[in-house]
Amino acid sequence: MNYKQICFSVPKVLILSLGLVLVCAAGSFADVRLPAVISDNMVLQQGGTSPIWGWAEPGEKVRVSGSWQSRGWETTADKNGKWMVRIEPPKAGGPYNITIEAKNTITISNVLVGEVWVCSGQSNMQFILRSTRDKEEIKAADYPEIRLFTVKQAIAEKPQDNCEGRWLVCNPQTAAHFSAVAYFFGQRLHKELNVPVGLIHTSWGGSPAEAWTKKSVLESDPQLKPFLTRHADWLAKYPEIKREYEQKIKKWKEAVAKAKVQGGKVPPKPRRLNGPRKQRKPAGLYNAMLVPLMPYRIAGVIWYQGEANTGQAYAYRKLFPAMIQNWRNDWGQGDFPFFFVQLANFKAIVPEPAESAWAELREAQLMALSLSNTGMAVIIDIGEADNIHPKNKKDVGKRLGLLALAKTYGKDLVYSGPIYKSMKIEGNKIILHFEHIGGGLVAGGGGPLKGFAIAGADRKFVWADAKIDGDVVVVSSERVADPVAVRYAWADNPVCNLYNSQGLPASPFRTDDWPGKTMGKK
Repeated sequence: MNYKQICFSVPKVLILSLGLVLVCAAGSFADVRLPAVISDNMVLQQGGTSPIWGWAEPGEKVRVSGSWQSRGWETTADKNGKWMVRIEPPKAGGPYNITIEAKNTITISNVLVGEVWVCSGQSNMQFILRSTRDKEEIKAADYPEIRLFTVKQAIAEKPQDNCEGRWLVCNPQTAAHFSAVAYFFGQRLHKELNVPVGLIHTSWGGSPAEAWTKKSVLESDPQLKPFLTRHADWLAKYPEIKREYEQKIKKWKEAVAKAKVQGGKVPPKPRRLNGPRKQRKPAGLYNAMLVPLMPYRIAGVIWYQGEANTGQAYAYRKLFPAMIQNWRNDWGQGDFPFFFVQLANFKAIVPEPAESAWAELREAQLMALSLSNTGMAVIIDIGEADNIHPKNKKDVGKRLGLLALAKTYGKDLVYSGPIYKSMKIEGNKIILHFEHIGGGLVAGGGGPLKGFAIAGADRKFVWADAKIDGDVVVVSSERVADPVAVRYAWADNPVCNLYNSQGLPASPFRTDDWPGKTMGKK
């Protein structure tokens, strides 16, 4: 071949290659596709129809069939290429295969049928099994009928139709890097119910509840809209705040250098500037890490979050229930179970009764129990003063498991510690009544009751004497002749020990509604 022949043949080769690429690309585009959550090793929720959905060429016919029966389900992709069928899974068990047929064929293998739970929140839900105090549990984490799916962390301005993640069979290697709270919760359900369990973990450390809430929900309520404006204002102000911080660092470095030369005292470094964290963007995580899971059929949700909202505890009273209802509305499965963890004890122990933002956030969580089909795991006894990520995640998962077993699966179990119900003033004493006392009220450790404070009309709380009398607690103090209010465990890190005989701690509470330190903060 001469030079001229080579020059003329190259474009033909390029044209042929380009044509082949385009044909392949067109074929790929037309292929039926599935979201990440519908894939090998998944668990389908038992006891009803389960949506299977995906994308194909507009107008393309799609057939879905399961290996457990002969009939299939058929549909046609809409003008946007989206399609969905609702299949009828068999009873709990497996494994099965699901086949999706269109212009191409996809087979989903090793599918189980059982109970599926979404596990969400911030860093204490994200906290992996390998980092807990119960590392020895990893060796025994060989449960082929527990399946684990972790949504890759992402944010989005608008709702997304897919996420990154894959279903994994639970074994020591996969469990070690999975959410510890979710794992212990799922382990308990699997052992008690003897059915497969699917756990969909979607969380991000430092994320506030507004990041997990739909933008239109925040915009439509005057009490919630400040969560949007506050974040926007912070982004607008940050460049100037950063410049000021950089100037402080520059002056500090100059002062340090001068002190080293002259032998003077080195000044403290300015406090670190925390920039805008993307996981705090209102609706950002809802769009990217929750919407893609809808409408995958689930049994319910467990939630561990609140630390990022302690500065807006009063506003959380409105935000948290709104978020729960938002999820329920958009999932389209009615008022599914939503069980959450109340904040643990944290920070320094104070010598005298005082106001507490953490106590106010716990109160907001307690108030969310007014929503139907909710439950709260109290962990005021297993936190760590100097660690916002306490390493005892086993008891957290077990207490969440108790809620599900009793409230969702009908087991005859005491699932909650004492919850304040009402009070009665008798002379210089206040009599407290509780729900969920189980086999009776007890003082943990066998000593006197701790953590109770009492006040008169002057609203000045002092530590109180508290005694269990049958099913009530009697509270008094020589310093308060005419008491009007009682608080229990009302502190960031309270010293408290009221339990029921089943070993479940009482929730912190107060009988007054006097303004707190986060009132008005948004």
